[in-house]
Amino acid sequence: MEPQTRLIFEHLLTALGAGALIGFERSYHGRPAGFRTHALVCVASSALMLVTLYQERWFPAAVSESLSIDPTRMAQGIMTGIGFLGAGVIFKGGLTVRGLTTAASIWITAAIGILAGIGFYSALIITTLLTVGTLSAFRWFEAKMPVELYAQLEVRFSPEAAIREPEFRRLITDHGFSVARINYRYDAEERFFQYGTVIRTRDAANAGRLSEALRSTSTVRAFELSPMGG
Repeated sequence: MEPQTRLIFEHLLTALGAGALIGFERSYHGRPAGFRTHALVCVASSALMLVTLYQERWFPAAVSESLSIDPTRMAQGIMTGIGFLGAGVIFKGGLTVRGLTTAASIWITAAIGILAGIGFYSALIITTLLTVGTLSAFRWFEAKMPVELYAQLEVRFSPEAAIREPEFRRLITDHGFSVARINYRYDAEERFFQYGTVIRTRDAANAGRLSEALRSTSTVRAFELSPMGG
């Protein structure tokens, strides 16, 4: 591998590692934009910066003092337009956000297309391999890594049968959850008192156990347990 190609590989691999590290922290805390999304965006940004850094490699005329041109403006316009396309594949269903990794893959595919268009093939090959590896191998790693799972829980009681907050918190913690935040609602017309909470756990099976416990509690009029993220 020639020295310049090795430097290109180092740039892109460093970007992959930095983006993956940040994404790991986000995935661990159950955020929708996680491991692969951050890695892809970071690699795409690095690849586009290589267009400017090694401009003389793919556009020798750029080093001529008699020629004043900035071909990177076209790349800026392309990436801006692709940003709108990527936004179109992101959708929110209830408390779940989906499509972020797809949007990131569209964005990095546009970056690869720019590298192909200018003939910067060494960066193109490395970026493509890192992208495919991120989308495939990182998927397995992401599935194995420990994460905090968040859910929104709403539990409704009759006003005269509502349990006190310490007892409600104990019910949640006894089933493997911790309470991130809690709010209260009282409706005099429909006569109910409601706890609204965001809860977290590291074991997805705890949701089923908590649901069964709430269903068998006679004082509970209704409840809704909705996973967050996705």
